[in-house]
Amino acid sequence: MIDIGVNLTNKRFHKDIGTVINNARQVGLTGLIITGTDLVSSESAIELAETEPGFLFSTAGIHPHDAKTFDSSSLSKLKQLALNPQVKAIGECGLDFNRNYSTPAEQELAFVQQLELAVELQLPVFMHERDANRRFIELLKPYRSQLPNAVLHCFTGDKRDLQRCLELDLHIGITGWICDERRGTQLLELVKLIPDNRLMIETDSPYLLPRSMRPKPKSSRNEPKYLPYIAQTIALAREQSLDVFINNTRKTSQAFFNIEL
Repeated sequence: MIDIGVNLTNKRFHKDIGTVINNARQVGLTGLIITGTDLVSSESAIELAETEPGFLFSTAGIHPHDAKTFDSSSLSKLKQLALNPQVKAIGECGLDFNRNYSTPAEQELAFVQQLELAVELQLPVFMHERDANRRFIELLKPYRSQLPNAVLHCFTGDKRDLQRCLELDLHIGITGWICDERRGTQLLELVKLIPDNRLMIETDSPYLLPRSMRPKPKSSRNEPKYLPYIAQTIALAREQSLDVFINNTRKTSQAFFNIEL
């Protein structure tokens, strides 16, 4: 299994990062994509990925929450980071009109600039979207044919949102959100509609600990080692054998990020 979205630079992992990575290996994970959300975390993600090439990889990008930090020098700095061979995608980038930690205008500027960079470098994009699907699709559409690949990670939208994404030939990342009885039940049905070659899995650690896990972990911190539980939940919802599902998502993820394991 490949966890396509892990925030390993988060402070909640600082004390035991080695153990977290080893635990991921022990449950069968073969690759972790470390998410960059601003220039500092992107640089840290690259440095961490360089410690275990072939198992750890990274993205480099500026999250919509941090779009307000995007200035005239951001793009050149981001380009330099993205030229590192450990960087397999531009992102996390996109739109978040739910929290609006940055204004919509700031988010749109940063998103489009990063799409243009991904086209220039011919890297996939690793994207975020909350309560902004129509505008997200509008901004992305002109660039889609020029991008090698594009994934909307941690999909939480409705059926129409999913249809718009699939019509634009996007990959879809599914997290432990699908294990949340309060807000994830819709995903149990929607996940059946995603083609095998468009579906990838992730924990988005340390966020989104699967709520349906039993026994419930003592810590609320999510970790890559819980990805098998998410995979099992999705496979069951899709009425696929776990082995087939895991094999499909691994192949899809390797092709998307252009990595060999």
